[in-house]
Amino acid sequence: MPTIDRAAAPRPDVALVRRARKMNRILGDLYPDAHAELDFGNAFELLVATILSAQSTDKRVNLVTPTVFARFPDAAAMATADPAELEELVKPTGFFRNKTSALIRMSRALVDDFGGEVPGTLDALVTLPGVGRKTANVVLGNAFGVPGITVDTHFARLVRRFGWTSATDPDRVEAEVGALFPRKDWTQLSHNVIWHGRRRCHARRPACGACPLAGLCPSYGEGPTDPAVAAKLVREPRG
Repeated sequence: MPTIDRAAAPRPDVALVRRARKMNRILGDLYPDAHAELDFGNAFELLVATILSAQSTDKRVNLVTPTVFARFPDAAAMATADPAELEELVKPTGFFRNKTSALIRMSRALVDDFGGEVPGTLDALVTLPGVGRKTANVVLGNAFGVPGITVDTHFARLVRRFGWTSATDPDRVEAEVGALFPRKDWTQLSHNVIWHGRRRCHARRPACGACPLAGLCPSYGEGPTDPAVAAKLVREPRG
């Protein structure tokens, strides 16, 4: 069972734990339907979609994957894919040559090392080409029900704004934020924070005046605080 190395993170302050958990409860109320926004039917499809989502949007990936999965429905099929054909299918997601190479190498590793099936442990997943802890945690949390924290760009930006961590290294962020919450909450926590990053707490102009976390967030004021101005920045939903 994959775990975060809590020894890598200092023991969190009790007040910080309480504030962080209250913020997550508020986010849960704000986004009761928060979930992974990549479309998938099984662990292999989610793994492929997550690799394709790098430097792309979930909405764009979801437009591409139905055709990809119809042509290459499993690891065995994708392992023998013609690179030129796969490149053409995934081209709209960007960086298509690198992604095609990663998908084919990942699929070959699944066939050679795991009988064509996606493994359900962190240690095994990160042995696959193109798969790091972020991708592994997405697959574990959403395809296998194994709690994990997904440190994507939204998550990392927000947890620093929230004052939950000052770390920039993704593994350190994962460890320090994980220490603030019960393990069972990690996957849903990731969804809550990522949804907030996509909808309100934007990188350049966060909608501070339309944010229910305003009274708890140490970064309140980085964006417009006027409710009418901030409301125009809210994106519901964003792919």
